[in-house]
Parts: sequence; C-alpha cells; structure tokens
Amino acid sequence: MTSHKDRLFYDGQCPLCRSEMDMLARLKREDLELIDIHGDRPPGLPARETLLKVLHLRTSDGEWITGIDATVRAWSSTRVGGLWRLLNLPGVRPVAEKLYSAWARRRYQRRYGR
Repeated sequence: MTSHKDRLFYDGQCPLCRSEMDMLARLKREDLELIDIHGDRPPGLPARETLLKVLHLRTSDGEWITGIDATVRAWSSTRVGGLWRLLNLPGVRPVAEKLYSAWARRRYQRRYGR
C-alpha cells in the first residue's frame, strides 16, 4: 500500500482523537490522508487491535511510524507544523514520549478494557 500521501490511522470512536483529527483536517495539506480505523480500511494494514493502541502513520514511501513521531509528521503537513517539531527537542522529547505512552495506554484500557 504505497501512496503519494502520508496516511494517518486514528481511532474515530475516541472523542479526543476525533477532535484532534477534525482540527488536523481543517489545517492539513493534500499530502496527508486521515483514515478512521473503524471505517473502510485499505488492505495490508496491521491488526485493528494494534492500530488502536497508538497513533500510526504510513508514509508515502511505505514506512510505518507511530506515537509522537506520527503526530509530529502529521502536523508537519500543516501551517503550524513547526510548533509540533518542538516535541523533537532533546529535553522535550523524552517527556513527550512518556506522556504520550501513558495517555495512549490509559485511553486504550479505558475504551477497550484491555
């Protein structure tokens, strides 16, 4: 599944996720496609369970990136993308990764009881 676009796979049943994707949809360029993993899914994806655990983005080159990296890459497709790149700063990155991992784990457990 290679495409000329990056594809961001998100949990459309999560209100916070949906809210972020609505904002991203308004700001993004054409080189990013947003895909709700509960809708029609392209073939060749990881299991839905895997996609539900953390944010996944498949680059236009076919590479998979997840979590903070997926967030930064997706938001880089907007006019405010530079702000999101601040998450890559050396002192910020480890904290951002821990916070995202804790939030994603808790969200998954609360929504899906696993």
